[in-house]
Amino acid sequence: MKPRGSIRKTTGGTTVALVTVPLVTALLGAVLLLAAPAADAASLRGSRSSVSRQNQQARRHEYTFLRTPTEVQQFVANGWLVPVRGNRDYALHAVSFPYARPEVKLFIERLSSQYRAACGEQLVVTSLTRPTSRQPRNASPLSVHPTGMAMDLRRSWSRSCRRWLESTLLYLEGRGVLEAAQERRPPHYHVALFPKPYASYLANLGKEKSNEYYVVRGDTLTSIAHRHATTVSLVKLTNGLRGDRIYPGQVLKLPAR
Repeated sequence: MKPRGSIRKTTGGTTVALVTVPLVTALLGAVLLLAAPAADAASLRGSRSSVSRQNQQARRHEYTFLRTPTEVQQFVANGWLVPVRGNRDYALHAVSFPYARPEVKLFIERLSSQYRAACGEQLVVTSLTRPTSRQPRNASPLSVHPTGMAMDLRRSWSRSCRRWLESTLLYLEGRGVLEAAQERRPPHYHVALFPKPYASYLANLGKEKSNEYYVVRGDTLTSIAHRHATTVSLVKLTNGLRGDRIYPGQVLKLPAR
């Protein structure tokens, strides 16, 4: 059974579903993404198995691997890809095709808002949808960039920004909503988002309860926020704090993940 709103296209005798994922608009009102600690023993080294999982997810979603700029524009015209223009939290740099799956745009907006709040700089997107005819020579034949479900994010010069982003990507990878890898030439993070698992993740966010944390001697809001991969502003907002002063024995609610 094909997803609602899908159509089919025949190329070279092979029929492929061209799919748009429903209910993305409803998710735009969801709460901001809250980062969480990285999974134990996880890394962003990347691997052939990771690339294979990305490709399998693309096929599971019945996504078309676009071959030409013309096909990209056709998908944009039909709403299967949407423009990604940037805002106060993120910017695009040298992106030839500034379009992505709607869920990817939502992910970038949520991630960049939290990223900017955590380390004070914009997230920079360096690649989105890339048709097979425009793939670099060293690209894997299994790359999912041609589907519009992948993005490249610039590696920051700031150690704290890198640490925050890497821990967040690792956490979300552990939750099964994406695959991420750190690439070196040029330095960036490749992220492939899995739209359906991501939609389920967002739907469950609002159902989770806040955790409690007991303040001990030496704690600061900054150290607590860092250990729990959130931000001082969100901890203060969750607890109704006006200032930065806390005291041993105080019970703080941690923002829901």
